[in-house]
Amino acid sequence: MRRFFLICFLVLLTGTACTKYEKLLNGGDYALKYSTALNLYENESYNKASKLFDNVAGVYRGTTKGDSAAFLQAMSHYLMKDYLLGGNYFETFYQNFPYSSFAEEAQYMAAYCTYLQSPSVELDQDMTTKSIELLKAFVSRYPSSDRALKCIDLVEELQDRLVEKSYLSAKLYFDMGEYKSAIVALTNSLADYPETGHRQELMFMVLKAKYYLALYSIQSKQIERYQDAVDEYFSYIAEFPEGGDRAEADQMYEASRKFVVE
Repeated sequence: MRRFFLICFLVLLTGTACTKYEKLLNGGDYALKYSTALNLYENESYNKASKLFDNVAGVYRGTTKGDSAAFLQAMSHYLMKDYLLGGNYFETFYQNFPYSSFAEEAQYMAAYCTYLQSPSVELDQDMTTKSIELLKAFVSRYPSSDRALKCIDLVEELQDRLVEKSYLSAKLYFDMGEYKSAIVALTNSLADYPETGHRQELMFMVLKAKYYLALYSIQSKQIERYQDAVDEYFSYIAEFPEGGDRAEADQMYEASRKFVVE
């Protein structure tokens, strides 16, 4: 029975607290909202704090509390792992408060939130590209910042992700036997990322794709396409004369050359 009354008391206490919070949230005492939001934030009640900061940020804009309210609004959402909304608030912050003492951290956090949203390499990489742009913009604006080196490291990591995405997308066409599309995709990947660690494999796939494209072409297009394969062979062996695929490359060259000569 004692336990029952204790549970009832706690439920009642919680309900009263919620009612008090809801009244504050819906009321017009913005000074109390702000001070309560600060207290909730310090006690890591970010969900409740964020709602109050959302409520007061616009009201306090243009006042001495405007930047702190807006910055903590963004931080609350970030700490709740809402990186999309938090990032948007950080971007808005450094646009609206470029001279605030929080401006540097806000611009970094905007870029970092975007970095945290960058998807796995198999998915669309628009967010990765945006993150690279924001990280570079931060380094450009704050080159002496303690965070600049970290931003450079993050950019390198994200660029590696784009390289891998480009490689996988191009390889997919080849694996599907779409040799004409594969040649375009593989060539573009090499042009966009000439320093890729997949360079030898990509170049060999270009050679192989051109050879198979010629092999499966109608007769009227074969001579031209076999000639493309021969030209690609010389490009490949010039760069990788001791490549592990040299024997197979030589076989494709011999087959293509005989067809062109004949």
